[in-house]
Amino acid sequence: MNMIQTESKKRYDILKRALDIVCSVIALVALSPIFLVTAMAIKLEDRGPVIFSQDRTGKGGRVFRMYKFRSMCVGAEKQRNQLLDRNEADGPLFKIADDPRVTRVGRFIRRTSIDELPQLVNILKGEMSVVGPRPLVTYEQAACSEYQAQRLLVKPGLTCIWQVSGRSDTKFDEFIEMDLEYIRNRSLWLDIKLVFQTVVVVFTHRGAY
Repeated sequence: MNMIQTESKKRYDILKRALDIVCSVIALVALSPIFLVTAMAIKLEDRGPVIFSQDRTGKGGRVFRMYKFRSMCVGAEKQRNQLLDRNEADGPLFKIADDPRVTRVGRFIRRTSIDELPQLVNILKGEMSVVGPRPLVTYEQAACSEYQAQRLLVKPGLTCIWQVSGRSDTKFDEFIEMDLEYIRNRSLWLDIKLVFQTVVVVFTHRGAY
């Protein structure tokens, strides 16, 4: 990478971080009514905690706690081993289209991607970005090859190419290639394009479960 490319990348990283801060603050304020209604719905359904947090692997292999609105029953993680034979994902991922652990409220907030909104706090803290490879659970990332681990060269994001290209329906190797494609070609224009495409995908509920 020559000096011009290096300087361009630095400017991009600085501007992207500034936009992450501005966008996350605006979104947290604007979406606060949705946060409130979602929290009330989750609490009323089973009295369990509103927020679910989990160790995820970020840039450079750094582990952080990623936040979500809880969409599964309390203690769902402990039931995972009992459901391994129903796993529909390939690679190290674990996905079930009709996961019995998902609550009624959980099904709705997953379908609309509302469950992901607390990650705006992760973005504000600098652990994530609006656009970047989705962070894997630590044990999933640990199972990745050195080639696949290249996705850790940048901050993980709320959305990326595979999020607008099938989401849960995308094969593991395919979304790894999409992540690496993003890393090679990342730019503010691509970031803006992916954000708008994500909005469309969220409203059509394509590949969400």
